[in-house]
Amino acid sequence: MLNERAAELGRLIGQTGEYQAVKRASDALNQDKEAVALLEKMENLRREAQQVIASGGQPSAEMEEELDALLSTVQMNPAYQRVIVANENFDKVMMSVNESIMDGIKKGATSSIITLG
Repeated sequence: MLNERAAELGRLIGQTGEYQAVKRASDALNQDKEAVALLEKMENLRREAQQVIASGGQPSAEMEEELDALLSTVQMNPAYQRVIVANENFDKVMMSVNESIMDGIKKGATSSIITLG
C-alpha cells in the first residue's frame, strides 16, 4: 500500500505546473545548441580541473579564468535562466511536500491507531 501511495504522489507531482515548467525549460535548453555546447565545454574543463586536483596539482589560473568566463556566459543565456528559475520553483514545491511527509511521519509515529488502508 505504501508503494502505491508513493506512486500516486509521484504522479501528482509530475502533473504540477512547476514540474511541467522544469520539463519545458529543460527541453528548450537542450534545443539551444549554443548553450549545450557551452555547458559541455564547461563540464569538460571542470572534469579536467578535478583530475588536476585529484593528482595533487592546482588548476592553472587560465583554467580557472576560462571556467569563470564560461559560467558567466552560460548564466546570461535566457534558456539557462529559465531552467534555474523553474528548478527553484519546483524545489519549493518539493520542500513543501517533504515537510508534509515529515508531519505525517511524526503524527503516524505518535498515533496508537494502526491503519492498513
